[in-house]
Amino acid sequence: MTSHDVVAKVRRIMSTRKVGHAGTLDPMATGVLVLGIERATKLLGHLALDTKAYLATIRLGSATTTDDAQGETLSTSDASAVTDEAIKAGIAKLTGHIQQVPSAVSAIKVDGKRAYARVRAGEQVELAARPVEVSRFDLLSARREDGLELDVMVECSSGTYVRALARDLGADLGVGGHLAALRRTRVGPFDLRVVTTLEKLAENPVLSLPLDEAVAAAFPRHDVPYRQAKSLLMGQRLPAAGIEGTYGVFDPEGRAIALAVDEGPAARSVVVLITA
Repeated sequence: MTSHDVVAKVRRIMSTRKVGHAGTLDPMATGVLVLGIERATKLLGHLALDTKAYLATIRLGSATTTDDAQGETLSTSDASAVTDEAIKAGIAKLTGHIQQVPSAVSAIKVDGKRAYARVRAGEQVELAARPVEVSRFDLLSARREDGLELDVMVECSSGTYVRALARDLGADLGVGGHLAALRRTRVGPFDLRVVTTLEKLAENPVLSLPLDEAVAAAFPRHDVPYRQAKSLLMGQRLPAAGIEGTYGVFDPEGRAIALAVDEGPAARSVVVLITA
């Protein structure tokens, strides 16, 4: 199921066309996909989804064309001699600020065309390495019953490809590797504690987070009195809040009325969430 498939299902369940998503999830992956419904679609382009967390399974001993289980096998090797110490050393090399070559089947554009589309058309695609941060790469378990599979936890910056980590770990160990399973457990401030499933949503079509709670979770909060709230909704500027980046503006009733940014001594709205 693609992210677009999920949006289509939620449109039917919630009986609205105004559904969007942020932070695309690969079709083979499960886990957290952030959706905005009705007014909350205005938030999606402003969310700072700059960190993500995953539970992943890496299979060592085979490399694939897509760096995951959906690709064709490029090579196979016996990984039974790979020690836990070598695995941990390889993981350490891929932790922190690193240069990563994205997977050839990524959505990165090459001369205006998605890399994955070029690969599917039979083209050879080589992408340049780029800086990413892997703040956490923990080995949870290693299973050797049928080949060698690693369960890992990864926390990383946006733009990091977990399947590229699997590929590079296998290459470093000399046996090849690919991503066998992936579950995203967090996107920015949104994690598994607040999500629902499509099945549960179909049974009870209510929001995981109301708009006010979502804004409070995703942005710094700035509370203003009624007079300033009314002025902001009328298109006027407010005194600067002294907050870096985009923040949520709340009225005395605790309603999120807008997203705003400081510009010098004043603040202006970038998204208005309720009518004046």
